[in-house]
Amino acid sequence: MSLAPPLRDTRPFRRRPRRRAGARVPDRRFEAGEERAFVPDGGLVVAVVVLLGLGLVSIESATATRAPEAGLSPYTLGQLGGAAAGALLALAAMHVPLRLLVLAAPGLYLAGVVLLALVLATAPPVNGAQRWLPLPGGLVFQPAELAKFATVLLTAVYLARDHRMRAGPVRSAALTGCLAAVPAGLLVAQPDLGNAVLVPLLVGGLLFAAGMPLRFFGLGGTALGALVAWHVVTHPYAMARLRGFLDPFAVARGEGFQLVQSFVAFGRGSLTGVGIGMGRQPIEWLPEAHTDFILAVVAEELGVLGALAVLGAFAAITLAGFRIARRARDPLARLVATGMTLLLAVPGLVNGAVVTGLLPTKGLALPFMSYGRSGLLISFLAAGILAGIGRREAAPSPPPVRGAVRRRRLP
Repeated sequence: MSLAPPLRDTRPFRRRPRRRAGARVPDRRFEAGEERAFVPDGGLVVAVVVLLGLGLVSIESATATRAPEAGLSPYTLGQLGGAAAGALLALAAMHVPLRLLVLAAPGLYLAGVVLLALVLATAPPVNGAQRWLPLPGGLVFQPAELAKFATVLLTAVYLARDHRMRAGPVRSAALTGCLAAVPAGLLVAQPDLGNAVLVPLLVGGLLFAAGMPLRFFGLGGTALGALVAWHVVTHPYAMARLRGFLDPFAVARGEGFQLVQSFVAFGRGSLTGVGIGMGRQPIEWLPEAHTDFILAVVAEELGVLGALAVLGAFAAITLAGFRIARRARDPLARLVATGMTLLLAVPGLVNGAVVTGLLPTKGLALPFMSYGRSGLLISFLAAGILAGIGRREAAPSPPPVRGAVRRRRLP
């Protein structure tokens, strides 16, 4: 056994520099130009997949012929094609830089307004409304979906350029109000009151995120409510929907029929549902079950638990979107992420309120679930932009070092 002392490290000692209190640790992951891994937000992806899967199953249940040899219904096949195209669109949108969205925003807004006017001029009425533009191959396109997306995007771009509202809140509110009023007025003329009201709500959400004083929301809300009340009083179809909402059982054979049948679907489903493909309401009683009232199909076949799963998926999208927006490093990314989140979350909230009788029937689709390829493509586009912002723009800043000793200056 050797008794020699252990070898000592004779290298000069380098004292680690002290950091000031509150200083942030530099993030060295990207100093050499390293890009972030291609990993979108997990909660957002899972929520979209859940909604899409439940929507496809519910569309098949609502439109199937009950003949095993018939295969999938044409509605389900069409929705599958739209989902495949939407997934490719979302992947492409994840790689689009925000500066390209800034350049494209005015053109998309102008295209949406022109298409809305073209619908009023040329589209044949369907169920008393002009909402769909015929395309070659028997396809149709709903310009309202593009108009909503473009209005939200252009509003976010404008507010990001003037995020400190140097022009004044009055001018910012007036300009964004004009951006919302043009498509909303064309939507009212279709008539499509649900989307016409939704556009100002989305713009108002962006104004709130940008820091608009609260007094302007009171004025804007009062004006919007007065316009909606005037429209309801002067248009018989809107008044009929209001009667069906206030007392659906009194007019259960007329204006309240759809809402009453939705209540029946929820009652038949109870907690766990009657089973996939075993629902009776969408086949025999519930009108337009595969579009606006698809949540009632889920409630009947999968019960209240299935409906809660849908609401939970929309809550996950909302939380993921606001988390991405909160962690964004610049005003443009933050406002665009907020706008895309509102574009997905607010229609889901309104649709759920309509199906359960908390709001009058408005004709708003449930994102990722209701049948309709126009809305499905726009929903995928919004989700792709949101995931792209989370992947590129939301690099988390490290927390400040606690307990750091403040460096003293030598005399």
